Amino acid sequence: MSRFSTFLKFFIPSVIGIFMFLVPLNIDGETTVPVAFLADTIINFVTIEVITLLTVITIVVSAIFSIIYSWILKSGSGFMHDVFNTSNFWVILRTVGAVFAVLAYTQVGPEMIISGNTGAMILNDLQPTLFTVFIIAGFFLPLLLNYGLLEFVGTLFAKIMRPLFTLPGRSTVDNLASWVGDGTVGVILTSKQYEDGFYSKREASVIASTFSVVSITFTIVILDLIGLMNMFGQFYLTIIVAGVAAAFIMPRIPPLSRIEDTYYNDGSALEETIPEGHNPFSWGYKQAMEKAEKSPGVISLIKEGVKTVFDTWFGVLPVVMAIGTLGTILAEYTPIFSWLGMPFVPLLEMIGIPEAQAMSETLFIGFTDMFLPAILIEGVQSDMTRFIVGAMSITQLIYLSEVGGVILGSKIPLGIGKLFMIFLLRTVITLPIIIVAAFLIF
Repeated sequence: MSRFSTFLKFFIPSVIGIFMFLVPLNIDGETTVPVAFLADTIINFVTIEVITLLTVITIVVSAIFSIIYSWILKSGSGFMHDVFNTSNFWVILRTVGAVFAVLAYTQVGPEMIISGNTGAMILNDLQPTLFTVFIIAGFFLPLLLNYGLLEFVGTLFAKIMRPLFTLPGRSTVDNLASWVGDGTVGVILTSKQYEDGFYSKREASVIASTFSVVSITFTIVILDLIGLMNMFGQFYLTIIVAGVAAAFIMPRIPPLSRIEDTYYNDGSALEETIPEGHNPFSWGYKQAMEKAEKSPGVISLIKEGVKTVFDTWFGVLPVVMAIGTLGTILAEYTPIFSWLGMPFVPLLEMIGIPEAQAMSETLFIGFTDMFLPAILIEGVQSDMTRFIVGAMSITQLIYLSEVGGVILGSKIPLGIGKLFMIFLLRTVITLPIIIVAAFLIF
């Protein structure tokens, strides 16, 4: 293969991958990225009713085959075994997700499961989007992963990412895809890199729980809910400042700092030293060319895409259904999150936050679903309070109905206990920054 052919093999897939995941587009007055736009296009073309039915079937199939391959056909190999053979905990969780999906779809069963604020919301509002995003992401992710882009960017940014965020340079693309594009896509990308041996347990956990911020589109939805659409610039700048501060601090404190730097399937740390005679650009380019030369052809690309899609469909969708429904049930039918927020009322009043009682009730409820704080606070008169709650609901980042559920359904080694601790710490870190910003703005 000629040097020019190798360059094209690196350049063309990388440019397409960057465009699909990282380039914001303004379509019909809404900001989105091509991956999300294509997912919405599929939903509109096929209809959301059909997508929802396919999602239910996928979740039920996942539960049935997980029982078969994990409890009956325990030993074996091959694609089906890899997808469906899992631990007892995950089999039970996938089965619970299947039960919830069927009940929510048929609208038969306890109100707390089939309600439009719990199971039906997870099934009808969230799952169709995940179902379609997983298709698009599954087939386009290899363009970012397999043709040299991460090797090139990783070398350029190693001296920035490692000291700032304790991460390898190649995580730059991953972090940007998470932040600019969509948090769930970022988690899938991170999980795939972790399984391929490029990230340690700690690095994968840091990336997934630190950079998987909601997309700009979701930010706009939050702003619309709280009635502050005219403040997008100030709002998003606040989120960036608070998010970067959290990204700097979180990897350096427990629980993330205590996660082992060991690798999936006995992998080892990437060598990021630049040899003598090279600068970061020349060495990054050389590594990218070597990767591109060895990269798979179209058939292998399609096969990998299909496997990634099926892995995420059968592994993630049932878990999101189970965890998301259980989380929203806790939020809707128990006072637990209101109780957790009560001790903060005197502190918020002392700081001078208007309507502190209403705000305190939103502090922890975002763990279940990111929209709940904004919905609960939208009737509050104070623009400042709505601003703080809206920004906080995004910077808290870990919510079970989407990103948290996707993390739990992936291979990334973060259980629900660690996720809740990360959620609390992110709240403690980002809330003061958001409050200071609010006082400066208002």
